[in-house]
Amino acid sequence: MPGALKGIRILDLTQYEAGTSATQMLAWLGADVVKVEPPGTGEPGRGRAAFKPGEGVDRWYFLNLNANKRSLALDLKSPEGREIFLQLLPRFDIVTENFTLGTMEHFGLGYEALKAAHPPIIYATIKGFGTTGPYAGFKSFDMVAQAVGGAMSITGGPDTPPYRAGVTWGDTGTGMHLAIGILAAYIQRQTTGEGQHVEVSMQEAIVNYARVGFLARELGGDPVLRRGNDLRALAPTDSYPCAPFGPNDYVYIAAVSGRMLECLLIAIGKPELADDPRIQDAAGRWEHADWMKAMVAEWCAGRTKHEAMLELQRCGVPAGAVLHSGDIFSDPHLKERGMIDIVDHPTRGAVEILGNPIRMSASPTKTRPAPLLGEHSCEVLSSELGMRAEDLDRLKAQRVIG
Repeated sequence: MPGALKGIRILDLTQYEAGTSATQMLAWLGADVVKVEPPGTGEPGRGRAAFKPGEGVDRWYFLNLNANKRSLALDLKSPEGREIFLQLLPRFDIVTENFTLGTMEHFGLGYEALKAAHPPIIYATIKGFGTTGPYAGFKSFDMVAQAVGGAMSITGGPDTPPYRAGVTWGDTGTGMHLAIGILAAYIQRQTTGEGQHVEVSMQEAIVNYARVGFLARELGGDPVLRRGNDLRALAPTDSYPCAPFGPNDYVYIAAVSGRMLECLLIAIGKPELADDPRIQDAAGRWEHADWMKAMVAEWCAGRTKHEAMLELQRCGVPAGAVLHSGDIFSDPHLKERGMIDIVDHPTRGAVEILGNPIRMSASPTKTRPAPLLGEHSCEVLSSELGMRAEDLDRLKAQRVIG
């Protein structure tokens, strides 16, 4: 069955995570994404992160961010490589990149140049701080974005340093913003016929994610304090240790309303406290938080995190076991829903990766393995530009393509 985005065609120059996560999402949903990479080495994400001997040339990092794409190894530093790229341009709808500011212009392939060559093109870019403003040109990574976007200032406890989140909001989170912007530009072009420049800054994507966390400034002023897991205004909401008391043996309980608190008291065997005058409103629950949390902690200590989650959820209490990486890949719920994919990689064999979280009833998605470097170079250039075998052999010999 065709994907929802069948017919959308993307020349993808992104690398590492922020941009590649955007184009992988669009590829999952059916767009034809041709990943343009330097011959010989490929984009640097191919060699990023942990690697085990005998696993082939591409890291697990790359495999998880480039599923469902095709690879064209093309040297954009060479005049002929740039000319080939410009010849391909009119056959595609979108160009994506997340290079350092000025790199595409150095190649002669910035937005103005591409717009002049093909006016309907949609040019989508991620930059750490955007292309304008006092910080334009500053370099960024995920953790830098979390810092300058405000997220680190509200992550951690009152007595800890600011913490970065373990999840990469600055990278993949920015990528999801870019994917939305690309689709909006494509839909608008259906009406106007005009392309445009779509830009997302990593800093601004994090600011967007942090907006609810900053609501406390309305009452408490600046800076908003770090509260850790203890939301005292919503006591006894917190994380609680469970047996056998390992570093991830916790359950997070969110009893944020009077009704949820009543359900929690029933679950832990204290239904008589539902009418206790000390906890009839948020102020009372805050004042008596330590007393309530001690009761909940004692109950949790007699159960594993999974047992606690199941018992609480059955009573109507929002609760979640703190699943670590191994738990995630073995979780029966995620497996049944297809979130844990096994793909057949040409050099690595069966590889377990995380799947697409978007479900569409009329256009279900399927995960294909990330491409080998240059795996589709000849296919793309022959089908799109009509290049003959002798042309392709010459370009390979000159290392213009790989």
